[in-house]
Amino acid sequence: MCGIVGYIGDKAAAPLVIDSLGKLEYRGYDSAGIAFLDGDGLKVVKTEGRIAKLCQMLSGVCTDAKVAVSHTRWATHGKPSDANAHPHTDCRNEVAVVHNGIIENHAALRRELMAAGHVFRSETDTEVVAHLIEQYLDGRLEIAVRRAVCRLSGSFALAVISTRDPHKIVVARKDSPLVIGLGRGENMVASDIPALLDHTRETVILRDGDVATVTADRVEITDRNGTPLERNVFRVEWDPVSAQKGGYPHFMLKEIHEQPDAIANTLRGRLSGTRVDFNELRVPPELLAKTKRVRIVACGTAYHAGVVGKYLIEKLARLPVEVDLASEYRYRDPVLDAGDLVIVISQSGETADTIAALRESRARGVPVIAVSNVMGSTVAREADHTVYTLAGPEVAVASTKAYVTQLIVMTLLAMAFAQTHAGDPTGSGQKLCETLAQELRALPEKARKVLATESQVAELAKAIARWEDAFFIGRGLDYAVAMEGQLKLKEISYIHAEAYAAGELKHGTLALITRDVPVIALVTQPHVREKMLSNITEVKARGGKIYAFCRDDDEETPQHSDWHLQLPSSHPLLMPVLSVIPLQLVAYYAAVERGCDVDKPRNLAKSVTVE
Repeated sequence: MCGIVGYIGDKAAAPLVIDSLGKLEYRGYDSAGIAFLDGDGLKVVKTEGRIAKLCQMLSGVCTDAKVAVSHTRWATHGKPSDANAHPHTDCRNEVAVVHNGIIENHAALRRELMAAGHVFRSETDTEVVAHLIEQYLDGRLEIAVRRAVCRLSGSFALAVISTRDPHKIVVARKDSPLVIGLGRGENMVASDIPALLDHTRETVILRDGDVATVTADRVEITDRNGTPLERNVFRVEWDPVSAQKGGYPHFMLKEIHEQPDAIANTLRGRLSGTRVDFNELRVPPELLAKTKRVRIVACGTAYHAGVVGKYLIEKLARLPVEVDLASEYRYRDPVLDAGDLVIVISQSGETADTIAALRESRARGVPVIAVSNVMGSTVAREADHTVYTLAGPEVAVASTKAYVTQLIVMTLLAMAFAQTHAGDPTGSGQKLCETLAQELRALPEKARKVLATESQVAELAKAIARWEDAFFIGRGLDYAVAMEGQLKLKEISYIHAEAYAAGELKHGTLALITRDVPVIALVTQPHVREKMLSNITEVKARGGKIYAFCRDDDEETPQHSDWHLQLPSSHPLLMPVLSVIPLQLVAYYAAVERGCDVDKPRNLAKSVTVE
């Protein structure tokens, strides 16, 4: 997820786009840049860091340019650096491109272009687009862009300018949002509406496959073949703050709704047929093949993703896995042996306890794989290998889409272990991986179906919000998800919540179950469903209220519940991705009902950088 702004008209373009770009800094902030056309040709100014640093660099630059494109980046290919910052240019410095998304076939295109004599200056996937357009540019810029995008696999929102066709901006979209802002004698382009609202409320929202030529006084939209298209004008009525949140009242709710796209982004390019693509996963198969034991180390929400990861790796690869809280890891003097592999998980990549655990492991000669959402973060730099979750920036303190994408990465890693490890002589893990590959591709649409139940979950949350205590129960993977559900509820609604492996209720916890106390039961694992129903019966016998989340092929659980929600069925190993979404919504709506500051809960920070 990155921010794009472009302008063409009669005003000074550079200060206008930089000011508008600031409205999109929540979409990415590890580097920023601008390209503009003036009498001296194409000028590019870009830097690692935030937009404020770019502004300082531009303070001494005088230009009357009336055409510009700008970008603020959230790194996916290539670490944050001046060279990897956008815009990217061609060999002759005649074409500038800004891009949001992922070009899946960038490696093959780069090899082809280098063989043709093109010289690359960055590690990014985006730069191949500039060189492709250079190769095809012989007259009108939009024709070259259309030819280029026909060669691209993956997702993209592109904005392109060129000295060879200087009075236009050409934009193209596939899977990544792009909006045109309509003015009088001027027009704008942006990856999100907030960038436009200081200048216009009249917008055209492009659809997948659209290519648009934007000049100061017109907008022409075609498909990739050049066939003209009509798109309706949409008037934006949101205020600027709501617009930054996509019209949602809080960033947390926006990020919950972004999860289907986040799942798709995390998967994109990492599955080749029914197998994991190690090049895109960025983990060498020989490292996984020689691993004898896995240790997963993390904190908070990331720890809960690690618990799910334990189930997945043990099931698919038949490797022993231990999961440790990073804050305890160093101080218990863990026993590490040859053949061990440590996986650390951190959304920010700056979690102090997790960094300390990483360093302790490497100091003892054990290789470390990091799972993080932030390219260039400390854990990404210091680990031997890093798998990025590609969730995009997460603004709300309570993690939602970062957690779900961690689950996806742990699934891919488990499949990668199964592909490389000899500890599965029956081949059952391999066959299961083939099934999971198909089911993974269906997850984004199933996640959308879960989100369609939002109003039902909101009503449940109102009932939960009246209580000061709640319990979450589950077995197997459902217990792992229950831990994440209870954490979400207490961190943003301040309701005391506890998660229990359902079979442990009778060992003490039933003493706390009194009349009408809310008990949220997760029942998505068919092999333990009968056991779960017995545990539910125990709760109901003590007067507790059962709120059940189960599969849509489960007809029995609803009969034992006071309230239930049936979720789209997937493979049991993937159900945690779907079952956590309504738990996030329960926490969100309970917090709203109680008047809590959802995005900034008390006493908490997004990145825990102290021990």
